[in-house]
Amino acid sequence: MDSATPVEITIPAMDVSSPLVDLGLQNDGAMEVPLNGQNAGWYTGAPTPGALGPAIIAGHVDWDGQPGVFYRLDTLRPGDQIQVRRTDDSTATFAVTSVQQYPKNAFPTNKVYGAIDHAGLRLITCGGEFDSSHSSYRDNIVAYAKLVNPRP
Repeated sequence: MDSATPVEITIPAMDVSSPLVDLGLQNDGAMEVPLNGQNAGWYTGAPTPGALGPAIIAGHVDWDGQPGVFYRLDTLRPGDQIQVRRTDDSTATFAVTSVQQYPKNAFPTNKVYGAIDHAGLRLITCGGEFDSSHSSYRDNIVAYAKLVNPRP
């Protein structure tokens, strides 16, 4: 698909529909995260969903004691559908291929952000055990998906 800015993500298996906010990089080079728990965000340094390469969408697992937009990301299974509506009124539909959990200190940056030969999507959130001394989760959950149905 041609590039077009994503505006909304829908994940029926998780009962999620969220507007997408733009995410850039923080001063330390890490990807920004959404400013609240209900909205997911598209990393603007990656391809747009549906274009060649790995599009990146991140969301919180929880926020202020409540479930976040990607609270159930670890429950996705291969074949589950993800739709991303774009500014050109097209929808990129992806199918989940796998869901993986990685320690934050061993995050596979190249596997997640590196070049691929197809239109892919990576959904990222926190997961695993909560480290109360650092007020963060020890792991990341990454759902990998592949474009299956571009719809104009």
